[in-house]
Amino acid sequence: MSFTPKTGAFRGAINAVTLGTGDKAIVIGGQNVLPFYTFDAAIENAPKIGIEISDAAAQWDVPGLTELYAGCTTMAERAKKAETVPGADFIALNFESADPNGANRPTAECVADAKAVAEAVTMPIVVMGCKHLEKDAELFGAIAEALAGKNVLFMSAKNENYKTVGASVALASGQKVGAETADDINLAKQLNIQLKSLNVPAESIVMNIGTAAVGYGYEYVASTLDRIRDAALKQSDADLQMPIIAPVSTDTWSVKESSASEEDEPAWGNREERGIGMEISTAAANLTGGADAVIMRHPAAIATIKQFITELV
Repeated sequence: MSFTPKTGAFRGAINAVTLGTGDKAIVIGGQNVLPFYTFDAAIENAPKIGIEISDAAAQWDVPGLTELYAGCTTMAERAKKAETVPGADFIALNFESADPNGANRPTAECVADAKAVAEAVTMPIVVMGCKHLEKDAELFGAIAEALAGKNVLFMSAKNENYKTVGASVALASGQKVGAETADDINLAKQLNIQLKSLNVPAESIVMNIGTAAVGYGYEYVASTLDRIRDAALKQSDADLQMPIIAPVSTDTWSVKESSASEEDEPAWGNREERGIGMEISTAAANLTGGADAVIMRHPAAIATIKQFITELV
């Protein structure tokens, strides 16, 4: 007598959100099973990997990154190099230098960079802000208008600025909005509801529910991912069925394990290898928890996670 396994697909499903245009467009989300449960149902849209390009990348001193971007002086030149990295599916532009508490780079310069990148690459684009509420709202609105028709995701709208970001990015320019909260299912749901109340379509919202480098309170991230995916699939909660993106690179390359020099911590071994390991571990944890996309930095880490995804989907 043959054995017929009982499958566990759910009636609820994660929204499928398209980023980019043309042949290089990608779709994140769409599955109706738990992460990598391909034995329950096929996962049509495998998790995607973004490669971070920062306007402060000249300060990166990790050999694998300095070699990759050798000779590059602009974000557009770095983006063209990043587009050739095996395993990368989209470009993530980090405008960290726009922070008024830091370099306070003018919005007009950031817009010019974003336009130059969009002209130089064919991959989908994700725009990351400087983590300053007012400046991000200004920055996102200006870049969204400049890149109209490119189907860009902007990270992120928060509770304090979601009206401005939602209106300028999604309603005025037809782009996608990232809804950012800090490791709390109730806050994530509330922000999605607030964005939808502005008439932002659910299919234009991607969640950034918060992440952290493994070992740095990651248990809060893990539990939030689990609860959100359970509610979306098992309870068919439409306010939590948005796909999830995890900006891994900014967290993992800033912790001591990745940044401490070999002179300061000789027992820890090679600094670059430590950073790669931290980035791989954190990305894998996010993906197995339910993230539909991760943003990474190092080519070696990206290659490993791409293989990880390929073997599990």
